[in-house]
Amino acid sequence: MDIGSNSIRLVVYERQARTPTVLFNEKVLAGLGRGLAASGRLSDTAVEMAHKALVRFRRLCDQLGVDNLNILATAATRDAENGAEFIDGVQEICRTPVRLLSGRDEARLAALGIVCGMWRPDGIVGDLGGGSLELVELSGSTIGRGQTLPLGGIRLQEEAGGKLARAQKLTDQALSGVEWLPVGSGKPFYAVGGTWRSLARLHLFQNGYPLNVMHDYAIDAEEAIEFCQIVARRNPDSLDMIDVVSRARRPLLAYGATVMENVLRRSGADRVVMSALGLREGLLYDLLSEEIRAQDPLVEAARELSLLRSRSPDYAEELVVWTDRLFPTVGIDETEYERRLRTAGCLLSDIGWRAHPDYRGEQSLNIISNAGFVGIDHAGRAYLALSVFYRHQGLIDDSLSPRIRELAHSRLKERARLLGGALRLASVLSASVDGILPQIGMAVEEGELVLRLPGELAALEGERLSKRANQFSRLLGLRSRIEAVI
Repeated sequence: MDIGSNSIRLVVYERQARTPTVLFNEKVLAGLGRGLAASGRLSDTAVEMAHKALVRFRRLCDQLGVDNLNILATAATRDAENGAEFIDGVQEICRTPVRLLSGRDEARLAALGIVCGMWRPDGIVGDLGGGSLELVELSGSTIGRGQTLPLGGIRLQEEAGGKLARAQKLTDQALSGVEWLPVGSGKPFYAVGGTWRSLARLHLFQNGYPLNVMHDYAIDAEEAIEFCQIVARRNPDSLDMIDVVSRARRPLLAYGATVMENVLRRSGADRVVMSALGLREGLLYDLLSEEIRAQDPLVEAARELSLLRSRSPDYAEELVVWTDRLFPTVGIDETEYERRLRTAGCLLSDIGWRAHPDYRGEQSLNIISNAGFVGIDHAGRAYLALSVFYRHQGLIDDSLSPRIRELAHSRLKERARLLGGALRLASVLSASVDGILPQIGMAVEEGELVLRLPGELAALEGERLSKRANQFSRLLGLRSRIEAVI
C-alpha cells in the first residue's frame, strides 16, 4: 500500500521476482495533501476517505492471501501536524506497521524503481507526487546525489494560489538550489509519477503513437518543453485528446508541465523517458537477493511467458543456444544489447502457437507489443514483435503495420528479419521440439551455409528444409547446402 499526497494505492504482486507481475491494482484519489500548505494538517474529509479506502484494501489483501504487506507513507503524512495520528489509524485498520518515508528514502526507492525497470539507466530520476518532487542522480545501479523539493502537484497548486505565473516562480526558486542538476546534460530524464504519466499519455495519443505502452515512452527534450508550455497555458478541457486523462488528474496537468519544463531546461537532459515503475517497484527490488537483482528483467519476463505459453519451453531455451552458435558462424555481429534482444526473441518465438496458423504471427506481435515487459525500449520491443511475426508469417511485410516497423531503426529491423529467418529454419529442422537442434552441425564453406544432419536426422532433408535454408542464407548473401553425416 502506497499512501501518497494525492492517491492511495494497493498493488498486489505475484511474488518477489526480478520482473514484478501485478495480480491486483486499485487506487483512490483521497487528496491527503489538499489544504496541507494552508492548515498544516490532513483534512478530516481526506482522512475519512483514506481510512475508508484502507478498510477495503485490508479486506482485499485477506481475500487474495497476501502474506507480506508493506505500507509506505510519503510527503503529506510526513509533513502534517496530525500525521502521526493518521498513521495510528492506518495501523489499526491494516494490522501492519506503516513505514514513514523521509525525502531521502523516497528518492532512493524511486531511483531503485528505475534500476528495476530500465536497462542500464544513466541520468536523473524525477518522482513527482502530490506533495513533493524527488530528484536523484543515477548511473547503472549506483545512486548519487538526491534532493526533495516542495514541488508536488497539489502543494504547488495551493502555494501558488492556483496561479501558474506564481507556480513558475516557485518552481524556479526551488530548482535554483539544486546545483548538481546539470550533471544530467545530454542524458535521459527518467520521469516517475501519476501526473507526469498523464502528461505523457496525452502526448502519446495526440501524436497517434502506434503503441499504447507508457513504460520507456521517450520524448525529445525540446519537443517535451514545447508540449509542456502548451499544456501549461491552455485550459485542460480544451486540449486535443484530453479524454485520455482522467478528470481527477486534469487540474494538476499544468503544474506537472511547469515543473517538467523547468527541470528539463536546468538539467539539459536530451529526452524524457517515462517509467511505469517507481517507489513500489523500488521497494520490491530492494528486497531481492543480489543473485536475483543481477538477472536480466527482459530475459526473465520472456522466459516466464515461454513457460506459460510455449509448446516446449526447453525448445525455446535450445533456440537461444542454437542461435548463439549460428549467428557468429554466418558472420552476424551483435552488440550486448542486441544479444539480449535475440535471447528474448528466441524465448518468445512460439508463444502464439495455439492460434490458427494464419494468425499466429499477428497474435504474437500484438502480445509482445503490449506485454508488460521492462528493461526494454520501444525500438527493442518492435524488434521482438517483428522477429516473431516473421517467424510465423514469412519474411515479407505485406500484412504488417508500417507503424510498428517505424519504431525500430534500420539495423534492428534487419536483425529482426535475420532472427525471424533463423527461427523459421529451426522450426522445420526440429518441428519445434527439444533435443534436435543441438545435434545439427553448421559451417560456412566457400560461400555456402552448410547444415549437417547426423544419423537418423538425415531423413529430415527435403524440399521444405532446403527452401527455408535458402531463404535464411540469401539474407546473408550466401547459398545453402544440406549434408547427411553417416
